[in-house]
Amino acid sequence: MVRATGPGLLAALVLPLVIVLVPARAAAFGTIDTGGQNREHERITRAAVACAAGPESGRACFEPRSADQLAGHGKRFGAVGSPDLTEPLDPAAHCDDADYLAGDYPRTRDRATASLRDCVDHLRGRFLEAVDEAGNLLDADGAIVPAAVTLDADCEFDAAQEKRSKCRSLEGFGRALHGVQDFYSHSNWTDEADPARPVGADNPPGLGLPAPSPVFDLRGTGAPSVPDGLSTGCFVLHDSVPGVEKCALRVTHAGLNKDLGLIDPNTGEATDPATPRGRVGGNFARAVAGAVEETRRQWRDLRSELEDRYGARKASLMVCALRRDDPVADCRIRGVPTVLAAGVLVGVVGLVLFGLRRQAVRGRRQAVRRRRAG
Repeated sequence: MVRATGPGLLAALVLPLVIVLVPARAAAFGTIDTGGQNREHERITRAAVACAAGPESGRACFEPRSADQLAGHGKRFGAVGSPDLTEPLDPAAHCDDADYLAGDYPRTRDRATASLRDCVDHLRGRFLEAVDEAGNLLDADGAIVPAAVTLDADCEFDAAQEKRSKCRSLEGFGRALHGVQDFYSHSNWTDEADPARPVGADNPPGLGLPAPSPVFDLRGTGAPSVPDGLSTGCFVLHDSVPGVEKCALRVTHAGLNKDLGLIDPNTGEATDPATPRGRVGGNFARAVAGAVEETRRQWRDLRSELEDRYGARKASLMVCALRRDDPVADCRIRGVPTVLAAGVLVGVVGLVLFGLRRQAVRGRRQAVRRRRAG
């Protein structure tokens, strides 16, 4: 996530198509390709769920135009970048302020866990928005609604005029992905402390845990199970400035994040880390790998939730509509395009009934002939 300062923040909020950012320190995985950011959110999302090459690669991946809407392209943030435009200072949208350090520390474990729970609940809400809106991809007969899935123009996220259900569902999902990806940049879940310095608030211990994290069961409702040593960073807009009262003596975002570096959007390979914590060992690469794996997990979970909510047949069409660029032509039921499926089904039933009627008439005529012959 990139949170701009001064006129940059105004530009990000008011002029999303003409991103004008003043130089500022990064706040999490980047969304733009200037000011030190390298579109990290977009590249993580593409590495995780975009089709590797061509329109279809044999897995449940997002085709190019659909991937553009979810991940972003050019100067457009995409669904995954939306929180940086509309929720830049909301800790729950980015899993901030869940900082904790064992020993004499200004915050308790319970308070840090409560902050993390705020993030999980917020992302659960976004995840469910995606599930709810997916129900509008199909009409009452279970066929894909063409107007709901067209991508003749880019999606307009956080816009009242955006009526396409595909765009609205992708927005909820993208916002959930933004938060879970930020978690791996903001927290010590996958990383390690700098062995050359003593462990403390400016060098918190790393947990070195694998992804995906059980913390982010977005289909669930219960409280997440949080390891005692888990911490994210205390965030303020200028958290590189010494003496900021909010984060005094606390684990800061500036000291913990693995925000910046180069990410291959095809493979997810992460190189050239550009933050102090990211440069320690393989911290940046592990944060990126964790975010990629978590993104894939959330896509699997979204498909499972759609099936539980709407049934296997409808869910299959919804998933197809979300990830394919031309769902009207390409999403099929046993080889039949979905927009024709209802008509084909009616036609088949009609033919069967017609055949049964003809057979019944033929049987009655044969019975009459037998009586006359007798």
